[in-house]
Amino acid sequence: RRADAERTVRTILEAAERVLSADPAASMEQIAAAAGVARTTVHRRFATRDALIDELTGWAAQRFGDAVDRARPETAPPLVALYQVTANVLEVKIGWGFAMDRAFSGDPQVAEVHTGVRERCDRLFVRARDAGVIRADADLDWARRVYYALIHEATLRPEPADTDALATLVVDTLLRGIGAGGGL
Repeated sequence: RRADAERTVRTILEAAERVLSADPAASMEQIAAAAGVARTTVHRRFATRDALIDELTGWAAQRFGDAVDRARPETAPPLVALYQVTANVLEVKIGWGFAMDRAFSGDPQVAEVHTGVRERCDRLFVRARDAGVIRADADLDWARRVYYALIHEATLRPEPADTDALATLVVDTLLRGIGAGGGL
């Protein structure tokens, strides 16, 4: 029974992401229909639409944190980890766009996941600098903020997402920039 209940919740959350991505004002009835369950089933699991959205946001945040962990940012070679973190994060951010846009919802658990991701990113950037992947004189806080902005922009591309190609584009742009060389 518990496994069935967990599958039902996952089905509802996946449907909610699809429906709310297309129409942020969608009703619980529309979400239930997309999930293939009765409206009462959705209400039994989630008392309100806000409760459903909060759960969706938390669920997506957990997937975001797991995506970073799967890339082994603490142990994989820094360049490999940077690429894999990027590809994994893009997959989550593209697949869970509605929920990820609510990442700063004020939920302490969501905030904790994002804080942990930022700390792992900061450590990865230090490892990358120490390995010579990032210039020794680079401002790592600025580099992280630019990296986050590149990831965000990659999620906005209108064509269908190939996360591997987007990850390559993000990492290449971050590490080589767009200049023709020579510097200032």
